[in-house]
Amino acid sequence: MKDITTREDIEILVQKFYQKLTKDDVIGFFFTDIAKIELHKHLPKMYDFWESILLGNPVYDGSPMAKHFPLNDVVAMEEKHFKRWLQVWEETIRENYAGKNAETAVTRALNIARIMHHKMVNARR
Repeated sequence: MKDITTREDIEILVQKFYQKLTKDDVIGFFFTDIAKIELHKHLPKMYDFWESILLGNPVYDGSPMAKHFPLNDVVAMEEKHFKRWLQVWEETIRENYAGKNAETAVTRALNIARIMHHKMVNARR
């Protein structure tokens, strides 16, 4: 398997990831019922986000935390939700890619999930 080296690789990864997420029994409802994301608008933002992280191209301009706090107010984002998000992310990567950037994608997602979980829990206090 090849590593994640291009924008196209990231687009394929993110598309496959969201195909799984939106159907997932544990966290799918966050995307379909709570956030009601429109994939055609949301996915390009996620491409930019991961391209910035994995390829070092500063194309992402946004505030991920700010987008998640209102969702957390509707339904608490719990540890089990972040664990499942990570599990689906890593599974999707392992099915499609291998290499340094693929490993970085797993590690960075773990760090993101930890930080987001911590902030979401503290926001509910």
